[in-house]
Amino acid sequence: MQRRRFIKSSILASTAIGLGASRLNALTINKHTELSGLKIKKIKYYSAPGYTKPLFNQARGIVEIETDSGITGIGEGGFKDVIQQCAQMIIGQDPFRIEHIWQLMYRGMFYPPGREKLLAVGAIEMALWDLKGKALGVPVYDLLGGATRDYIECYATGYGASKAASEYDRAKDCLAAGFRTYRTGPTGGNGDQPFDFYENVQKTIEHCQKMDAAVGGKGNWAIDLHTRFDTTDGLKICKAIEALQPYFVEDIIRSENPGVYKTIRQMTNVPIAVGEQYGDRWDINELIENRLIDYSRITTPNSGGLNELKKIAALCETHYIGMIPHFTGPLSTAALVHVLGSSNPTRCLIELAGGAVEQPAYFDMDYILFKEGRLYLNPKPGLGVSFNPAKADLVMEVTTNTKYPHPILFAPDGSVHGW
Repeated sequence: MQRRRFIKSSILASTAIGLGASRLNALTINKHTELSGLKIKKIKYYSAPGYTKPLFNQARGIVEIETDSGITGIGEGGFKDVIQQCAQMIIGQDPFRIEHIWQLMYRGMFYPPGREKLLAVGAIEMALWDLKGKALGVPVYDLLGGATRDYIECYATGYGASKAASEYDRAKDCLAAGFRTYRTGPTGGNGDQPFDFYENVQKTIEHCQKMDAAVGGKGNWAIDLHTRFDTTDGLKICKAIEALQPYFVEDIIRSENPGVYKTIRQMTNVPIAVGEQYGDRWDINELIENRLIDYSRITTPNSGGLNELKKIAALCETHYIGMIPHFTGPLSTAALVHVLGSSNPTRCLIELAGGAVEQPAYFDMDYILFKEGRLYLNPKPGLGVSFNPAKADLVMEVTTNTKYPHPILFAPDGSVHGW
């Protein structure tokens, strides 16, 4: 029924074009125009069974949006209270107006969005893209501009499939399985013992030298310093491993002050990756526009959604920056394939934690196409993922908008201006 309604509206639009401009003047078009004829009826939020990390770490709740015609779309991420408040702003909206809904959620409150709100906005926006793709019978990457590549190369953080005793041998097994590179971490810092900075600077340098020798150099390894070092110690490590030419060095220092990378960029030539703790384009535009980094690590839903990540991809393409988004959850990984698969930064990789695709029981087993270290574009409608709500835990359902008058300012043309 819904598909016929959309096809009918498309035919009417084509007919109107054929009638010419004089007849178009008779049409009434305003901010209340519904392009799809659909309305958001309800939004459900499920918790992911067995996922026990604190919410301020990485949320993996499932958002399901349902229209008045019964079409659904799913997204991943966000926290219950923030999802609820965002959902209560958009009941009754046309789900095809994704950017408009994003602007409502992003700008329609007093405070600019923090990263916790961006997770919720990103999860809801992801579900809208899935819904639209399913309604139109096309994959999301087609809606985002069409495929620009056949697959995305992957790198592994750890490699669980290997039975080797040492990390160096596991890294070799990882590369043999087809992964582009293997990511390791610094020594120390994973237990309850105090972190000796001087000792771990030296041990981390030695660790990198051993890793490079094991995998044969050639960018076959990378390292994430996990923001554990200060500027001086981080630079010591970077200077010591420059000649080894790692694929990238990630999060050399803490992320609160991105401007400090002006100093770091001048003092080392290792490829720098930053962004997993950042949110939207305004969090990272300084680093990209001044080319203070070589790779953006911003991901989804943390960025605020797929379209926001596309905008960041355009910034990266403009300034010749690569994209290697951080992993967040299984559905988000599927979504990343659609975003990177329809974008064209200079380089892009997708991270797989443990070197494997997660298989949660609430998604179909072939929800993602992975083979020999590569993720392939899924041609199924929407994100290409089937969700079984019976295998997740329903937390809440939103069917009405809040009665609180959110301050939202519209421009005369109907666009969202602010509050």
